[in-house]
Amino acid sequence: MAQFDLWRSSLDPERVMQVGVTHWHEQEQQQREDYLTVEEPLELRVERRSLAVIMRTPGHDHELAMGFLLTEGVIQSAADVLALEDALDEDGLPLANVLDITLRSERQAASLQSQPMAFERHFVVSASCGLCGKKSVSDLLLSTPPLTPTALQVSVATFYTLANQLRTGQAVFQHTGGLHAAGLFSSKGELLLLREDVGRHNAVDKLIGHGLLHDKFPYTEHVLLVSGRTSFEIVQKALLARIPFVAAVSAPSSLAVELAHSGGVTLIGFLRGHSMNVYTHSQRITSGVLGTDYA
Repeated sequence: MAQFDLWRSSLDPERVMQVGVTHWHEQEQQQREDYLTVEEPLELRVERRSLAVIMRTPGHDHELAMGFLLTEGVIQSAADVLALEDALDEDGLPLANVLDITLRSERQAASLQSQPMAFERHFVVSASCGLCGKKSVSDLLLSTPPLTPTALQVSVATFYTLANQLRTGQAVFQHTGGLHAAGLFSSKGELLLLREDVGRHNAVDKLIGHGLLHDKFPYTEHVLLVSGRTSFEIVQKALLARIPFVAAVSAPSSLAVELAHSGGVTLIGFLRGHSMNVYTHSQRITSGVLGTDYA
């Protein structure tokens, strides 16, 4: 097996690692340094028993845990969590990449105890699920009501400013090129919060977890922008967080569009430069005059 010279980077040692590489250009090669996004497992434990192992980029782990618990249906609000703490080993020392969770409801905890000791993170639908995805839309809407129509509108000019703000704010991506980003914006286009992670779902969970931990939840007058495509799971999380606008720089899936339509979410794709596609509930978007303020 090849040996790699890896070391933590001074840029952000928690999230960025340096590696020596052999770079080829045409017929010439040279040794240089490259930067990698750190990926490590995070174990969530309830009552000392393993609930889930999430492959993620370290950082904002408590946010990730809270967002995961909510979007996976383990909790309904931040009040359902009595304690969220970094785990300790038998000697009382911090245990890396493990969080201990205490639920307020003994019934919730008991229900989880009846599940297998651990499970890999899976979402409601996989890309190959087929017809079960259709059922998942209806099942989700039985437990999560659609967003109600409101007077909230956002101008098209505002949307044209978002992608550049997200790209500029991606500090780690600029060095590694290996991270997804999720940004939470106000209806006026102000970037309120940005999270990066190797998993786009994790980045969204971190945004949701931040709101739960800081009493800023739900996000009823906000815009969610993700750096990649929009899957069913992203729209699902937005609906659970009550976010009325979901935008992405790439395409949505068919199931994402179906859920957005049924759930009352305005879904936007291919948000690039001064153009975008609006797939659902376009009445929330108003016209605006192009200007240099969002070039």
